[in-house]
Amino acid sequence: MKSLLMAIRLKTLSASVAPVMVATALVVANAERVLWWVTGFSLLGALFIQMATNFFNDAIDFEKGADTQERVGPIRVTASGKMSSKLVVLWGGILLFLAMACGVPLVLHGGWPIVVIGVISLFLTYSYTGGPLPLAYLGLGDIFVVLFFGLIAVMGTYYLHTFQIFSMDAFIAGLQVGFLSTVLIAINNFRDIEQDRKAQKKTLAVRWGAGFVRLEILFLVVGTFFLNFYWVWKGWWMVAALPLILTSTAWMLVRDIFNEPPSEKYNSFLARSAKLQMLYCFQLTLGLSLENLV
Repeated sequence: MKSLLMAIRLKTLSASVAPVMVATALVVANAERVLWWVTGFSLLGALFIQMATNFFNDAIDFEKGADTQERVGPIRVTASGKMSSKLVVLWGGILLFLAMACGVPLVLHGGWPIVVIGVISLFLTYSYTGGPLPLAYLGLGDIFVVLFFGLIAVMGTYYLHTFQIFSMDAFIAGLQVGFLSTVLIAINNFRDIEQDRKAQKKTLAVRWGAGFVRLEILFLVVGTFFLNFYWVWKGWWMVAALPLILTSTAWMLVRDIFNEPPSEKYNSFLARSAKLQMLYCFQLTLGLSLENLV
């Protein structure tokens, strides 16, 4: 059980919870009817997809030499010998099947847009690190996270409640969630830059170096807070104001990343970025939920 929990990477699962939480609150803010069963299946599906991705990533990174005993980050179950590569992939397949099962009622409810989202999501669960064009090894992992853990997750959940193909509210909220999710992967890749370089894993950190990835993290954090001006323009003051409580928390994280070279300290930075994302999205959710009450 301990090995399974290690492979699941519980501390990173906020990336799946946050978009569904924010999208549901956005439904409330726009005085639409919340379908709690939709929220529930969307959340479970997102969690299972992320956990499956983590399992495949664990096994494939080990097979490709990206995870070795020299790893600076947390111990991975395949590289440490706690689970075999075949068993880890099997668990990934089981989690992928569970994600598909959660997607069935959503497809029946939402129709072809959800079919498209579901098929692409399931395909990229493995292709993030595996297959002939692994996104993480081509430097496309950051874009993948913005799209699927931000825009598509928020806009897809919002669509399932309202049947609006495009909503500017959901688009902006999706960018905010996606940017903060991408901070996690940028910190992760910066920490592992030397090991990834040896394994020919061409993340943005490997391709463009330390200066670029630091600026990327700065852009993502500042961009998240800057997008609050949209909520100001819309007149949703609670939505714009509540996340600002975290400004100093975000600044201290960025400051420390600019001052520290990649090392084991980045494990704590990763935990802090996950906490920042969850707290920011909680504040955003709270503001959206209260919007019709003020």
